[in-house]
Amino acid sequence: MHQSPLFELPQQIETYWASPENFSASKGSGGQALNGRKGSPAFKLESGQSQVLAQAEGRSGTIRRIWATINDRSPRMMRGLRLDIYWDGASKPAVSAPWGDFFGQGLGRCSTFESALFSNPEGRSFNCCIPMPFHHSMKIVLTNESGKDASMIFYDINYTLGDQHEKSTLYFHAHWRREPVTTFKEDYEFLPHLNGRGRFLGVNVGVIANTEVYAKSWWGEGECKIYLDGDQKFPTLCGTGTEDYIGTAWGQGQYANLYQGCHLADSSNFQYNFYRYHIQDPVYFYQNIRVSMQQIGCWGPDTIEDIMDIGTQLTTIEGHEVDMKLAAANKGYGLFERRDDWSSCAYFYLDKPENELPALLPVEERITGLYEDEDASARTDV
Repeated sequence: MHQSPLFELPQQIETYWASPENFSASKGSGGQALNGRKGSPAFKLESGQSQVLAQAEGRSGTIRRIWATINDRSPRMMRGLRLDIYWDGASKPAVSAPWGDFFGQGLGRCSTFESALFSNPEGRSFNCCIPMPFHHSMKIVLTNESGKDASMIFYDINYTLGDQHEKSTLYFHAHWRREPVTTFKEDYEFLPHLNGRGRFLGVNVGVIANTEVYAKSWWGEGECKIYLDGDQKFPTLCGTGTEDYIGTAWGQGQYANLYQGCHLADSSNFQYNFYRYHIQDPVYFYQNIRVSMQQIGCWGPDTIEDIMDIGTQLTTIEGHEVDMKLAAANKGYGLFERRDDWSSCAYFYLDKPENELPALLPVEERITGLYEDEDASARTDV
């Protein structure tokens, strides 16, 4: 998409804002409630209801920015609100994801951070600046599947109409998935096998490490693998470790950079939310793609005895049972296969408005097992 210099006025491109003050973004129709005195800054979305947040038909355009906030930021609401985005009359959404995860806030928990694509300046808002072009129509729908009413939803969606897009212009997609217990010796898939031409933009990941089985041992030795254009057993792109993939090393603390970060590192509950965006290092595909992360951990002299106390029998990455007593006596380190709770929202561009990926999981499968905080709706540090 061509971006005009700031000082140039493009021809026949019009700006629109959809918000509760003007759901249709119609010209000259904003802020009419209460005679223009801030009569409708938010709306209520009852349990089971849907609301069209923005819609345009008959013209090409580009969604430029999405901002929102909700007063209930509990895990149930963050995972219970479902965001669907449709392009060019497609019957299946290109984006279908829980509210929080789409905006980079995994595990139903808000964090203060800023990245190149998403931000949450003070831990209580949701911002997305990914450009999303369309050729002749778009629709954004929010559905409340949380089981309780959402009393205050504020938002504005900023878009332009009249943008001239080439036929080769790609559509934006997002795919969310979760495995509460990953499969032993099988890589977790950020993006299952996908046919088409496009660009993998990156991923937002949530991990709840299984401390009941592995104590507080390190869970992130797995390597990211990206299978491109016919790759079978082995990928073309392969990283060196989970924290390495997001630009850090020797574990993960809390930080937020433009293209990589870990904005939740809860060492008490062993929960992590991190991201990597391939903007400076584009990942293109021309036939198909699959993106995964190995499920490998590491024991050390400070954790092996805790694992033994639990009674867990570890298996090495070579497939052998670990001699636990010998490992403890050696006071060294070793890699082992493990199973944890992983969830992710992958972002990508594709050459078609629909994809063949599975539909979004039911709400209870999205919410079960999340950390609950009764004061989550009022706090800014969760």
